[in-house]
Amino acid sequence: MNSFSDFNFNSDIYKAISICGYTRPTPVQSQSIPFVMKGKDVVVSAQTGTGKTASFVLPALQRLSQQGPSKKTRVLILTPTRELASQITKAASLYGKFMRFNIVSLVGGMPYHHQIKDLARGADILVATPGRLLDHLEQKRVDLSQVEMLVLDEADRMLDMGFIDDVQYIAKLTPAKRQTLLFSATLDNKLMNAVKHLLKNPERIDLSHEKLAAPQIRQEMYKANNPQHKNRLLKHFLNDANIFKAIIFSATKINADKLANQLRDEGFAAAALHGDLRQNVRNRTLEQLRRGKIQFLVATDVAARGIDVSDITHVFNYDLPRFCEDYVHRIGRTGRAGKTGVAISFVLPSDARHLQSIERYLGQRIKLMQNIDAGDSSAPKKHSVNSHEILTLPHNKVRAEKHMAPAKQHRQDRNFQARQDDGQNEGYHSGHKHKPGVTYKTSKKDKQSKSHKTARPFASKNEKNRSKAGGSKKDPYEQYEPRKGYSHKKPYSPGKKDAHDADTRKPLNSEMPHSRKNREGKNDTSSRFKKKPHGKSRRTSNYSAAGNNQKRS
Repeated sequence: MNSFSDFNFNSDIYKAISICGYTRPTPVQSQSIPFVMKGKDVVVSAQTGTGKTASFVLPALQRLSQQGPSKKTRVLILTPTRELASQITKAASLYGKFMRFNIVSLVGGMPYHHQIKDLARGADILVATPGRLLDHLEQKRVDLSQVEMLVLDEADRMLDMGFIDDVQYIAKLTPAKRQTLLFSATLDNKLMNAVKHLLKNPERIDLSHEKLAAPQIRQEMYKANNPQHKNRLLKHFLNDANIFKAIIFSATKINADKLANQLRDEGFAAAALHGDLRQNVRNRTLEQLRRGKIQFLVATDVAARGIDVSDITHVFNYDLPRFCEDYVHRIGRTGRAGKTGVAISFVLPSDARHLQSIERYLGQRIKLMQNIDAGDSSAPKKHSVNSHEILTLPHNKVRAEKHMAPAKQHRQDRNFQARQDDGQNEGYHSGHKHKPGVTYKTSKKDKQSKSHKTARPFASKNEKNRSKAGGSKKDPYEQYEPRKGYSHKKPYSPGKKDAHDADTRKPLNSEMPHSRKNREGKNDTSSRFKKKPHGKSRRTSNYSAAGNNQKRS
């Protein structure tokens, strides 16, 4: 069919289609919508960006318009990702703008209480991810007994993400007379075996191998010698004024965050999008991309499913995708709605075999472009990448030179320079800690070489003799004053320098009335400790001993 008027939609649907600017249906829409309107089960395989969403949303709205609004869920749409669920919800709201149907989205990462309120008002069309829908089913907040149409969108991705068992369980809760629609980018035996019991004599429409890569998308490939070379190539392209908005695909979430941070440090308006981010952060990031506050989005494959931004001009495969079908989904983010787009891939030498698999899957060769001057020249230049200095040499030879850490400096005593001026540092080495009462000497070899590296501490002869005779009478630590406010010989008495702190200081243990010394009666003058307590307890014996000592003295 060459026109939407051939489908006999409701007048409200035609009004919404005209506002969207749709004039002619896409090949997927023209082949699938007639079967869906007849109530048949349909299996559709087509690339992303070909209008698959309208292929099931428009017939669903037409079916609901024949019965009128109801609080019962009659259309259930299951998607693998939150972004895709959000995209379908917005499309359904846009197509049903002039119709009074409630469209509710149930996705993870969003507050439950908002979703509970939406369900209480009724949901004619329910768009959900399997995990969050199961949560509401366990709490009996959702009733699927009146479902007339079940749609499985991106079924291949749901199989890859392990949702197929949840999908089968949810399908059992719906009536057996329902209509089932399955949409996927690829169809293989594994997927068909998993869902064949959900379908009844389905009509199969396979457009996946016909113009798998949209002709309006120009595909290019550049060879990179190493990750640093990829960084330079990417920054070279991002400085191109022809890029309006771009999506940069990374293989992992960690690399997506790392690359987004690097681009922000370089002054680019970039942000990351992956599954570890909270749903409100992901929604805000996509909204900023649509409004132009963000120009470059660094995303992973899972998060990229459902990104529907019409003015994406470029897609960069910073890392090649793990699965061949993901390449089609990636480049399908650009060139949407008949517009032109550019898909650029950076290929390392280790990616050569995987690149051949992608080209076999596409059925075409990706054009290899001549390497551009991304900062390379005959004269070596240094580029700062990942806190390393990259020395770029001719003939695309790259050598990384790490910054050398400064030599470790020897630790020196604070008063070393003062003693040096007074001539007191002979035999002293900064590597040793100076101990009180100990002198230092150097060997003859050290004196000849004027080096103090082998300085060795030893005690003087007088100290050795005193230690043999029964210990030294003079405490070697006596020359050092005790810490201010503490003394092991007598209670603290403030001097002139710190008299003003006497009222605010913490009392010593020896000054406390119930300290151990006072209990023994040594520093006590109160009357309660002068009397000898009776009894044979340990405490009594201590008091008695203290009293006898006082009498003898």
